[in-house]
Amino acid sequence: MQNLFEKFVNIKMLRAVITCSVVSATLLPTSILAASDTKTPSKRFTAERVFDMEYAKDPQISPDGKTIVYLRQSMDKTTDKDAGKLWILDIKSGQNRPLIADQYASSPVWSPDGKSLVFTSYHNGTPELKRVFIDTGISYSLAQLFAGASGIVWSPDGSHLAFNMFVEAKKTSFANPPKQPKGAQWNKPFNVIDELTFRFDGAGYLPEGANQTFTLPVNGGTPRQVTFEESGLSNPEWLDNQTLLVTGNLAEDGYLDFIESEIYKLDLSTLDITALTSRDGPDHSPLVSPNGKTIAFLGYDDKVLSYQQTDLYVMDADGGNVKPLAADFAGSIGQTLWAPDGKSLLVLSEDHGVLSLFNISLKGKVTKLITNIGGTSIGRPYAAGSFSVSHNKKPMVAYTAGFSDRPAEVGVATIKGKDQQILTALNDDVLPYLDMAPVEEIKVKSSHDGLEIEAWVAFPPNFKADGSYPMILEIHGGPYAMYGPFFASEIQRYAAEGYVTVWVNPRGSTGYGEDFALSIDLAYPGYDYDDLMTVVDEVVTKKYADPERLFVTGGSGGGILTAWITTKTKRFAAAASIKPVINWMTMALAADIGQFVRKHWVRADPWSEPEVYLKRSPISYVDKVTTPTLLMVGEEDYRTPAWEAEQFYTALKMLKVDTALIRVPSAPHYIASRPSRLVSKTDNIMGWFAKYDPAKQEADDTE
Repeated sequence: MQNLFEKFVNIKMLRAVITCSVVSATLLPTSILAASDTKTPSKRFTAERVFDMEYAKDPQISPDGKTIVYLRQSMDKTTDKDAGKLWILDIKSGQNRPLIADQYASSPVWSPDGKSLVFTSYHNGTPELKRVFIDTGISYSLAQLFAGASGIVWSPDGSHLAFNMFVEAKKTSFANPPKQPKGAQWNKPFNVIDELTFRFDGAGYLPEGANQTFTLPVNGGTPRQVTFEESGLSNPEWLDNQTLLVTGNLAEDGYLDFIESEIYKLDLSTLDITALTSRDGPDHSPLVSPNGKTIAFLGYDDKVLSYQQTDLYVMDADGGNVKPLAADFAGSIGQTLWAPDGKSLLVLSEDHGVLSLFNISLKGKVTKLITNIGGTSIGRPYAAGSFSVSHNKKPMVAYTAGFSDRPAEVGVATIKGKDQQILTALNDDVLPYLDMAPVEEIKVKSSHDGLEIEAWVAFPPNFKADGSYPMILEIHGGPYAMYGPFFASEIQRYAAEGYVTVWVNPRGSTGYGEDFALSIDLAYPGYDYDDLMTVVDEVVTKKYADPERLFVTGGSGGGILTAWITTKTKRFAAAASIKPVINWMTMALAADIGQFVRKHWVRADPWSEPEVYLKRSPISYVDKVTTPTLLMVGEEDYRTPAWEAEQFYTALKMLKVDTALIRVPSAPHYIASRPSRLVSKTDNIMGWFAKYDPAKQEADDTE
């Protein structure tokens, strides 16, 4: 769901996907467990097991409710990518087979008649939009595109597609250089930058241009560009066969408002654009009701806070009669679909560590249908998942089912949440032969104010609560995000190597109501520190961990909290701060979301009120640190850029505190976006901790 640092989506600015290279481990982990008998296959979840994992993603149920097409994701050792292939499931018989076996695919979308679907793929490095017929399995290319297509939707009559595609604009230049002589090796042309946001994490330095909307006949041809606004309009939804709804921000100074967006009506015959919303705040994700008379959409009134939950609204097809649905709904609205009868909407929402599916009627009645949806965040235990719904007389829901001991499977249930079934067992060739870490939920009352905090603990094989085990506290990013009791390869790796591993949803986490999240507004880092330490105290009290063998790590928002912790306490033997914010001033002035940080998070200007930024910056208290601290950051991270980690590293070096800096080549903010990087990240962290483990040091001293 929403995670500012790792998952921030902005309609105007998210333009491309970066391809990243491999990084090797620089520190080798030392197993805390005794060496296994080399004649017996290891039952530990070792590093190479990451490449064995498979999981289900994006299950799309057919309109008739009989079959499900989903992405079967796996880790490719050769290409070093986590990629998916299209598989098809027959719900009644359970038959599960490849639909497209010879190529990777994404974004499958059923045709209205259920006879075919479209998906995106790549051919020799060129993005393609393809169509496959279900009865024959024959697929063909609708168009080879100049950029990747996204947001694909079928027209109601099934004759056209609409989608987003990036369109480059002419580069800005103030000079007219002379013509380069043939064969000369002149410097490349200068890059002139005149945009506030000129680079974005995962996309690098942004080319001139914007996302625009295109249409294409379903039998193929040349895509027709239908929007041409400088700031771009995208995320189409068909209002009828001749009208699209699109989203964007056409305000003259729209670049200054990072979250603002409106919903517009686009007449395909004239290309006239009419705004349907106009309030101060993001309006997006329009969904047209089955009868075409009502538009549901998501958004909120911008109160200029660091976090606000997304609400659900409906309006007439002409933009009139806007009203909220279920205004008192406790959660933030995520993925939303109309129920086939048009009398309610199905909504995915974060719900105390898990994702749950709710039905919200047009009268505002809320009913919980299915829970424990998730399992698609393969590295860390974020609650990530999705669902789809059929359109037959007895509608069915397909969803990603999440578990603590295995990655996501395909689940199915009736639209009322009854008769839930798990249709796949994608890792039954591996997991039954491994010692997977059991997971226990714990809840504590924060030492700060008694606020209830939820956490989970994963235990090593053959665990006994004797107070002897090392412990890793792993802190989530965001900070407006949520962990849950889901399978995560990083957690399994730590536990397999002998660490009691703890992850927490401190105040500021989502899924516990807006007040819980906003308790860190203008106070981050702050009392979330007390929440985390209360959980650590509980784990030690239960004799799950040795108080002399405590370690702490976290990425992004968890990275800043890790650094903050080292300035507040000496109880941890070592720390590993991954892609942290260290200085809110440089974050606000140089990160890709700097304007959002300045306007919504800090709500002060760094040039006139620097003290507001520095009082929450770990760099201001670095002289308090004695804990050996590892810093790690991607070399192409523009969310929490490399100079953030480098500031802390340099200061620690000057202060003669044990430290090391790891720069991950080609990596954006999402360091673990490639399997080898996920392995190396985890191994480097464990290698650093092993270096400062008192028990290991004592053992070495006696040798």
